[in-house]
Amino acid sequence: MINDTVYDIAIIGGGISSCVFTSSHIKNGFKGRIAIIENGRNLGGRASTRSSLSNPGWQLNHGSPHFNICNTTNNLLLETFIKELLDCKIIQSDSSELIELYEDLKHQDKINSYFYRGQNYISSTSMSDLSQKIISYYDLRDQVDYFFQTLIVKLDYEYNNWILTCNDGYKLSTKFLVCSSNLILHKRSLDILKTNQIPLRKAIPINYDKKIDKIINLVNEQDYIKRLTFLIYTKSTYRFKDNYNKRFRYFLLNSILEDKFKFERIIFQKQINNKLGIIIHTRNKEFINFYFQSSDREKFINILLDKFNQIFERNPYINKLIDYQDISIMNWRASQPYGLRIPDDLQVCKNYNIAFCGDWFNSGGFGRIEGAILSALKLSYKINSLY
Repeated sequence: MINDTVYDIAIIGGGISSCVFTSSHIKNGFKGRIAIIENGRNLGGRASTRSSLSNPGWQLNHGSPHFNICNTTNNLLLETFIKELLDCKIIQSDSSELIELYEDLKHQDKINSYFYRGQNYISSTSMSDLSQKIISYYDLRDQVDYFFQTLIVKLDYEYNNWILTCNDGYKLSTKFLVCSSNLILHKRSLDILKTNQIPLRKAIPINYDKKIDKIINLVNEQDYIKRLTFLIYTKSTYRFKDNYNKRFRYFLLNSILEDKFKFERIIFQKQINNKLGIIIHTRNKEFINFYFQSSDREKFINILLDKFNQIFERNPYINKLIDYQDISIMNWRASQPYGLRIPDDLQVCKNYNIAFCGDWFNSGGFGRIEGAILSALKLSYKINSLY
């Protein structure tokens, strides 16, 4: 089935970059129809919120619970955008406690993590709401349509329009395509989409456009950090040892502890009903493989809890976790880029009405929300100047 609407812009991916681009483009005067296509249940990408269907009432920011802005280049676009979010109370400064744990299981004040440099901010509500509010603030004429739980499996470029085929056979047509996800450029799409050729490569064969050839080649040289996230829904009796009452509490493990326990970060998030959610991040390949190879879930969970309790055994703030309401696991398909940075001058391919944005570009904040925001702001202005 083909959607009768021919969109002016379709965006693949519903993460922060997609939402910032949409908002900025409408603010800059764009009057056309926009489609945002996202495989998840809501907006946010790696900065989204899990509203558990099996645990009603819980909202856990299971990706990035906050974001940090360094703006080392003093970019005016970024500075103005953050000020607007603060002024309209979409975000606020994050004054949550941040502790880095060391091998003696004590902590030090100096933090050496790129997730916490510069100024830290949190959404005034949830991270998924942040993404939606970024769009809604300027989408006053309802120019944006959303397609959730929708995966683009095939691209075609015909008569100066893009035809996007979804996993259920549904087709969307658009005059201009923006990819905030680089999945359709990357070889990992072969397994995920069950296809024999990278979707963008199939749509635009090699040697048809030098920019497209270059960006596909560079994206496939880029490395990615694969993560698993464990979401622990505690019982109402579980509390901090002290009287800490802020919404978040962050614990980072230094490299020695991370190597020993396999956890990268442990984040506590207080719920409206005062229950504590615990989000454990791991990027350890050995531990991730162990999870996928384990046939005994109960045994695996016991190992997970044992590691947690060992980490906080002598900690003055965190109680031992013996019982819990539920545990769910998030297997991230959207991995954090690292290593090679894609040059900004490859963001727009005018010959084929396609553009790209995301934290995988060589903008400030590479691999973080700052990079996703900055690349999206830049892209909006680039397209405005070209079309």
